[in-house]
Formats: sequence, structure tokens, C-alpha cells
Amino acid sequence: MSLGQKLFWTASRNARVVASQVQTRSVATNPTLDFGHRHVSKGLNRLTEDVIEKAQGSWVTMRSGRTLLDFTCGIGVTNLGHCHPKVSKAAADQCHNLVHGQCSIAFHDPYLGLIERLLPIMPHPSLDSFFFTNSGSEAIEAALKMVRGITRKQNIITMQGAYHGRTFGAMAITKSKTIYADGSSPLMPGVLTAPFPYWHHFNTTPGADDSELVRASLYQLELVLSQQSAPTDTSAIIIEPVLGEGGYVPAPPAFLQGLRHICDKYGLLLIIDEVQCGFGRTGRMFNIEYSGVRPDIMVCAKGLANGFPLSAVISRKELMDQVKPGTMGGTYAGNAVSCAAAIAVVDAFEEEKILENVNARSAELFKALRELRANPIIGPHILDVRGQGLMVAVEFASPSHSTFDPAVKKDAPPNLAAKVSKRCLEKGMLLLTTSVYETVRFIPALNISAEELAKGINIFKEAVQEVIRGV
Repeated sequence: MSLGQKLFWTASRNARVVASQVQTRSVATNPTLDFGHRHVSKGLNRLTEDVIEKAQGSWVTMRSGRTLLDFTCGIGVTNLGHCHPKVSKAAADQCHNLVHGQCSIAFHDPYLGLIERLLPIMPHPSLDSFFFTNSGSEAIEAALKMVRGITRKQNIITMQGAYHGRTFGAMAITKSKTIYADGSSPLMPGVLTAPFPYWHHFNTTPGADDSELVRASLYQLELVLSQQSAPTDTSAIIIEPVLGEGGYVPAPPAFLQGLRHICDKYGLLLIIDEVQCGFGRTGRMFNIEYSGVRPDIMVCAKGLANGFPLSAVISRKELMDQVKPGTMGGTYAGNAVSCAAAIAVVDAFEEEKILENVNARSAELFKALRELRANPIIGPHILDVRGQGLMVAVEFASPSHSTFDPAVKKDAPPNLAAKVSKRCLEKGMLLLTTSVYETVRFIPALNISAEELAKGINIFKEAVQEVIRGV
């Protein structure tokens, strides 16, 4: 190692020590943290033991005094950055007019105004009937209730690796990790699982041919319908066009088109879950646009209102009109302040050319990550770089995931994803892991600047190099 390299690694180690000491002092002396540890449910995980004091754009300021580059966006929620001025103003102005106009009492203008803004950007013109609620899980619950009520059939087919939420019905169709339903059995009955075209699910290796994965997945799905749940007992198939908690794996367009064909063939409804991959996250307003597939029901949330609680169940009027009055609702469903914020979000996408930025920054991010993978020292420890738009993942090698997994690499450092995430935090960036595999995910703001993205990339590269080299 040259003198320059030694100096670099020494400086990096000293910077980490300082960051660790700052956080340690914060934990030890901050009464707010102590209060939180005593009174907040242990059922919540946290990336860092600190307190967020404020946030703006792609940056968050912590009680410890640190300012961190945020590549999490509240798990894909603040797509326009924290406290976007147009969105915040729209919400503040609405607070002086109407805060809570309960949806079962009467219409209100923000609810109707949001529908008016959303209609022109729907991925298919048939999607013309809306129900707004508070969260992704609630919207999934409403969609499940809809398909069972409309078809009078119980069974629902979900995908291996899927994440749809933590509420009762949503966690029954969630198949990304067992923790989400731990101790909650028996779960909602009538749920079948089919493979998603992800190379891990077929015991193959990265770079497996998409067409073969699609063919095998559709064949297995048809076996589910012939061996486990007859079409006459099956109401719907539900899928995330990009697996979220399952590892940020985009579904090939041919797979989504195959699902549409099977649904039409057997009289099933197709639910498209765009909670995380929708609203510009993957370079188009909705990911399903890449395949041209028509959803029967589409669910979105997260980025819809840029941090205000709002989700949507969207379908065609022919289906929505079969839902009996009173079966949908919710105290805060379609809250006026959240709807006003969402209107501002839609306007900002057009006015600020957000999708153009997503695609430009996406190209820069993928270029940098692929260059890192080409590094002869680092590359052997990176199995996959994947995603779409600014929903991007890097999957590292694991020494011990499963003895039957051909991607297992015995000489890989253990727990690479968690270690890289922790090292990024020490260096000043929030970065999350995802899935049961060694995967980190990039979810920056969709309006992130080229300079901010470059800074985040450099932090990530340094973190990966240091962790792999054991520095």
C-alpha cells in the first residue's frame, strides 16, 4: 500500500471514530433519546439512535448535530425531497380552510381536485374511479376486500418475495420476510404463492436469462391454478411490478403481460401494487407503463403526497360501482390536507420536469455502480446491480445464506449489506438494506441534484471498499 493510500485509510478511520463518538455522546446524554427508549414500542426498528430535528431537500439534520444525506426518503415517501416548498405551502394553506372533511359526510374540493389531476396521468384510461385512504397497507386491504366482494371468490395469488404491508390481510399476502407476520398466525386464509422471475427463486445465478425466468414463473403460476386453487375459487393475482422488500427486482414486461393474459383467460382480476415503485420512482409516473399492461385495480401511496398520509385504490367505474355503499370508508380517509399536498405534488412533477431528472440521475447512478462492480477487488463481492429509475439495489455476496444457493460465496465477508449501511451512516449518509439477501437499496429524492448524487455515490464507494478490505 502506498503512503497516499495509507494516509487515506487512516483519515477515513479517524473520521469514523469521530462520527461514532458524536453519536455515542448523543445516545448517552440526550434525554429525548432516553425518553424514546423507555416509551416507544420495541416493535419498531431504527437505522440510527438519534433524533431527526429538521429536514430539507435531500438532507436531514439530527439532534446530535450531524447533517446527513438522505438516500432513504422515508422509504420512498418524500420523492420531491423533504419539505418541498410548494407541497408544504399547499398543505399549510389548506389547514386554514378545511382540515378534516370526512369522506362519508360529503365531498370536499381537495379530494375531487386530486382526482381531476390524476386522471390524465393514469397508465390506462380505464382507471377512472378512486378511493383515497391513509396508507399503503390500508389501500391493499381495501383492494383485497374489493376483489373478494366483486368476484365472490376467496383465493388470492401473491408473489414470492412480495411486500404489501403489516396489517392483517396485507401481511398474509406478504412473502418477503417472516418477521412481518411473526407470532400472528393463523393468518388470513385463501392465499397462494407463485414464483416471481428473480434468479434466486429458481436456484440459478445472476445474469440468468429473463425469458427463461418468465417462462418458468408463468408455468408455475398455471400449476397453482391447476393444482392448488382453481380459477373458479380464485379472485385475483396481486403483484408489485418491482419487488420492494423482496430486493428491488423489476418484473420483466413479458411476465406482467403474461399475468394479464392468464387473468383474462381465467376471469381473474389483476391488482398492481405501485405503493413504492409508483409516482415517478422508476422513471415513469407508474412502473406498469413499461409493460403496457392494464391493471384492474392499482394501488399507490408513499410518494403520492410527499410525506402526508395518503393512499389510493384506483379501478374502472364498472368494478368500483359493484362495491356496496358503506363497505369503504375510514375516519381520516382522503384527508383534505393530504389531498391538497398531493395536488401540489402532481403539479410539481410537471413544472419541475421531475421525470427528466430521475432518468438523468438514474443513468449516472447505474454507471457508477457498474464501474464499482468492474473493480477487480470489489467486483467479486457484488452479485447484482439492478432496478429502474431511482429505485436501485446492489446485492452483495453472502458466505452462508443457504447451502443450496449457487450464489453463496464462502470467502465473502458476512453481513456485507448491514456493514455497508452502517459505514455509510458513519460517513454521513442514510442508506437502507432490504430483503433476506445481502442487499442495499438506493431511494434518493427524485429531484436530487447531480452534485448530491455524486456525493452519495462517493460515500457508498468508500464504504464498500473499506468494509471489504476490513479497514
